Amino acid sequence: MIIDFHTHVFPPQIKKKRQQYIDSDPCFAVLYSPKEAKLATADELIDSMDKEGIDISVIVNIGWTTHELCVETNDYILESIARYPKRLIGFGSVQPNSFDAAVAEIERCAQGGMRGIGEIRPDMQLFDLNDEIMLPVIETMRKHKLILLTHASEPVGHHYPGKGAITPEMLYPFITAFPDVTIICAHWGGGLPFYALMPEVKKAMKNVFFDTAASPYLYSPEIYPQVIQLVSADKILFGSDYPLLAQGRLLKEINSLDLAQETKSLILGGNARRLLGI
Repeated sequence: MIIDFHTHVFPPQIKKKRQQYIDSDPCFAVLYSPKEAKLATADELIDSMDKEGIDISVIVNIGWTTHELCVETNDYILESIARYPKRLIGFGSVQPNSFDAAVAEIERCAQGGMRGIGEIRPDMQLFDLNDEIMLPVIETMRKHKLILLTHASEPVGHHYPGKGAITPEMLYPFITAFPDVTIICAHWGGGLPFYALMPEVKKAMKNVFFDTAASPYLYSPEIYPQVIQLVSADKILFGSDYPLLAQGRLLKEINSLDLAQETKSLILGGNARRLLGI
């Protein structure tokens, strides 16, 4: 079973009125103002999954800056996972600055069958990941045993749209503050796995996982054996960042590596099945 743990879809009205949403939301504008930035619906995701041999995809939302846009797009993800219950799993978006409304939205997402919250982007959503504002969010997530997926940024290297500033320096205090929460750091955690050579960091990351979203845009393929050696293969989740990248491109890269079949199986689906209880 192959599970893609990092995909994005949007309702048809956002595809149709793209400029309207670019004008109304800074996060969406940064990610989707470039003409080459692709938008896909849930139906298009399913078609791509069938083409590329993906069994299940996790739809993650983006870091909308307003509560209303979180709700609008969460509605579509809820509708999509209801239409494709065996193929799609949903993660919802919240704006922690909305306080009680954010908590209520997490409750609604959980009741609708979502399995997590994310992809959060504290820098673009203008909240401090390590502020008290996150306490009610985390408490509600604990209540429903939800997973948190956060964007992560490399503190060095080339710039790209949406890179942001969620570096290991920001992520690590958050991880240590909530050691019981399952946290997925997207895009290889912005390099956070490399600090696992420090014993206290490796111990703190007991419930932390890393997805491979957009990996070919960020690292050479050697990232896989390096991170496997640092944190073990059972911490890595295959994620494509579809439609930014076709799923097949990452599958081809992974399958080209000299990795044990058991290791590939863990990355491509085994770890996700364990986390999601599939």
